[in-house]
Amino acid sequence: MDLAENDLLRIGVGLGVVIVAYIVSRVTRRVLEPRLTARQTPSFGRVVSRLVGWGIVSVAVIFAVTLASPSVKPVDFIAGLGVFSIALGFAFQDILSNLLAGVLLIIRQPFQQGDQIEVNGFTGTVEGITIRETTLKTFDGQRVIVPNADVYQSAIQVLTAFGERRTSLEIGVGYDDDLGVAEDVILDACRGVEGVLADPEPQAYLIGLGDNAVVFDLRYWTDPHQADVRRVEHLVFRAVKERLDAEGLDMPFPVRTIEAAPSLVAALRRELDDVSTDEDG
Repeated sequence: MDLAENDLLRIGVGLGVVIVAYIVSRVTRRVLEPRLTARQTPSFGRVVSRLVGWGIVSVAVIFAVTLASPSVKPVDFIAGLGVFSIALGFAFQDILSNLLAGVLLIIRQPFQQGDQIEVNGFTGTVEGITIRETTLKTFDGQRVIVPNADVYQSAIQVLTAFGERRTSLEIGVGYDDDLGVAEDVILDACRGVEGVLADPEPQAYLIGLGDNAVVFDLRYWTDPHQADVRRVEHLVFRAVKERLDAEGLDMPFPVRTIEAAPSLVAALRRELDDVSTDEDG
């Protein structure tokens, strides 16, 4: 067998190694993804299984190159690959930063698919986390795609991290009303609303003396999802208003006093005098 035939044979074996490695990586991903998903999250299972698959193919490519060209040592190939990676990193800095941030987000899991979060000025439900971006569905039905680098570097408010969420409402009553009775009525009305949790129980605190009302801060806990929070808030407002009306307790509204300037008063008087003169005439 001459030299050319040996080279062709090595190249063929190298290609075969890469093809077999690719098949193995696909099978590994199919087996690994559902198992990781069952233990962690769908995003975690999908991304980690892909990284494992890419790792298998990468090792096979290095082995195939060194097999096809014996003069290329694995150490030299890895060193050259490192220099190439540095150049590639400078050229695609934004893309690689998103990739790295995506891997860190999926490993750390500060939030999961289905969580409701607020990040980078956007609030919504997490539809999915890929290596490059995080996809949100906002509460008004829009899709927002946030680069993972922005997500990772921003403060993230996970609205559904815990099993309950507190809402605070300001309720004003009249200065002449009995504050103890008003507090009891507000709390009793709040407790009777479906969706308000009994533990922690609702609380009402005086927080200020307004221009026309004594203000209570009503605090209660509900399911953390936005739809439940807004629904219960509506019901609590309505229940408190109806109970205060039924008990004869006042819910004052702002009163504004308009004082006319002297020039306006004088002008109105002249106008009235002119009208009176015309009528007399």
